[in-house]
Amino acid sequence: MKKFSRYAAVLVISLLVSQAALAQLVSVSELSEMMEKGDVVVVSARIPKDYAKVHIPGAVNLWHKDLYKAGDIQAILKSPEEIAEVLGGLGISADETVVVYDSGKTKFAGRIYWILKYMGAEDVRLLDGNMKMWRKGRKSVTKDVAEITPAEFVASPVESIYASIDYVKSGLGKEGFVLIDARDEDEYNGKKGETKRKGHIPGSVRLDYVEVLNEDGTLKSKDDLAKVFSLAKITPDKDVVIYCETSVRAGIIYLALTSILDYPRVRVYDGALYEWSADAGNAVEAKD
Repeated sequence: MKKFSRYAAVLVISLLVSQAALAQLVSVSELSEMMEKGDVVVVSARIPKDYAKVHIPGAVNLWHKDLYKAGDIQAILKSPEEIAEVLGGLGISADETVVVYDSGKTKFAGRIYWILKYMGAEDVRLLDGNMKMWRKGRKSVTKDVAEITPAEFVASPVESIYASIDYVKSGLGKEGFVLIDARDEDEYNGKKGETKRKGHIPGSVRLDYVEVLNEDGTLKSKDDLAKVFSLAKITPDKDVVIYCETSVRAGIIYLALTSILDYPRVRVYDGALYEWSADAGNAVEAKD
């Protein structure tokens, strides 16, 4: 009897942990219920022109490029104070439940998800399947711009999920460190890309961000995700850093590793290949 009780307790704890992880993903029906109760801020991470055509009712549009510094190196985040001002202006505060979505490929939603987490937002979630699933579920959409009540976003940057270029350099070549390149094979091999010096950071492991997604744009199951990362030899005992050209595609891998698989040490290299390749002293590998 005692053995059964212990087993039951372990099972309950495991289920609670699993539910907490999956809570980072919200289904269409769950988001509908949340919106009816009025206790959620819905954030569209879509291209502004797409948001203007149609969006989820009440959603505010947060375009990731509005959060970057001006300069030669693309997609470097502005200061936390500047980002907080943008977020507050959209009615987003750090202590509210926020659900993010994009058109369907998840990379923009994933980028905003990670930025909000880095800024210290307490409860950030992703609409699983994004706008594509919302439309498939025959939910209402609108062209009307949401009425915004400005809020105060108090920034509390979580430095443990952020990787600087120095952090990446200090980890390369170490046994317990793995650097993930979230791009496709041709980009990784230097056959295409937007940076002047094409290729990848030496020592990085390629894992295309689409590998964590099903064909319909929803996130793969916990078991399937575990297989993906196990095959790539990206294990929970490692210090993991993710990047792409601008780290837009890194966000959804970050969510998969931290919120679904419970990897304890995962960061996003915000400067990504644009920053790395801008310095001629940093090697970039490519295949002929």
